[in-house]
Amino acid sequence: MTIRQWLAAAALGTGLATCGAPAASAVDPATKNPAFGFTTLTAMTPAAAQAKAEAWLKSVGKFDQAAFDKIWADDRPVLDRVADSLALGSPEAKAVVADARKADGPAPAAVPPVLKDAKQDPFFRTNLAVVFARSAGTKKAYEEALDALNGVSAEAAADPAAFYFFKAASEHALMKKDAAFASAERLIKDVAEAPDRYKVIAFQMAVELVNWSPDPKDMTNIERLMDNSGRRLDLSRPGEKTQDIQKKIVFRLDELIKEMENKSKSQSQCNGGNCPNGGEQGQNPGSTTTPNSPATDSRIMGGAGAGKVDEKAMRKYAENWGTMPPEERKKVVEDLTRDLPAKYKPMIDEYFKSLNRIHGFSNK
Repeated sequence: MTIRQWLAAAALGTGLATCGAPAASAVDPATKNPAFGFTTLTAMTPAAAQAKAEAWLKSVGKFDQAAFDKIWADDRPVLDRVADSLALGSPEAKAVVADARKADGPAPAAVPPVLKDAKQDPFFRTNLAVVFARSAGTKKAYEEALDALNGVSAEAAADPAAFYFFKAASEHALMKKDAAFASAERLIKDVAEAPDRYKVIAFQMAVELVNWSPDPKDMTNIERLMDNSGRRLDLSRPGEKTQDIQKKIVFRLDELIKEMENKSKSQSQCNGGNCPNGGEQGQNPGSTTTPNSPATDSRIMGGAGAGKVDEKAMRKYAENWGTMPPEERKKVVEDLTRDLPAKYKPMIDEYFKSLNRIHGFSNK
């Protein structure tokens, strides 16, 4: 099945199809499962999850009938009841669950050791990891959420839809395109009766991922890097990973600026006066405007006039940015952006703001 076919079928399955398409065509009446997938995962029923939790508690010698019955007497989501059951038998699990439920608590800075222990029972480790990832993702600690889920399998999850949803969301936020698409695909295709709220968002993510530009210099991709850098700084993580992202931003913006300048030069100057479409040197191809006409605001000017981005100067400034005094850095930005078309000023401003973040300078 091609990506287009899968997305079309997913649209039907999630109720996002066009008005002219019958939603029933995506469902096999005999199985009531999406016809476009091979459904292998289902959420545990309360009775099945309760039995699993009871078996685990007895295996570690921590089963308390009264406390256990109290947990399973209410109608909260199954995953929450499983989490409380695990907390009865492990102080480490109790701490993870307590922290996860602190909506105003800090984002986790690392995955708890208990979730990295491969010797733990799969049911215990997987469901505790989903609880942790749900909270970490809500607090934008996507690296930790993904790290916890990568060590476990959805087959042991009481709620496999939640497993794949938070995995896809974390991968999407971290720009792991292929992995995010695969997780969204599994949620939509392979998890029976997944909640609509998960399936709809997973479908929207999949559509967006398919349309991501493969060009790393695409401004949308650069903006995603900027968002990631800002997110990590908001979490007070200015370390090596954040600096690597910021260096990548500077490098990509540097490439983009150079590419735009080269393009503007090729548009404003022609070799030996032989321009395409019979034009003359100094004219744009196909233009009837004389060389002395003022340039529009739609491109960076070439030549030595106002509006030119001095790519060599920018590289030199970038190399020496960390040793320049604040007054000189400010003057550089003002000089380089003074005569630029308004369209490009934000890009140059962000270039130097990224340099400031790398070297720990204020952007005020």
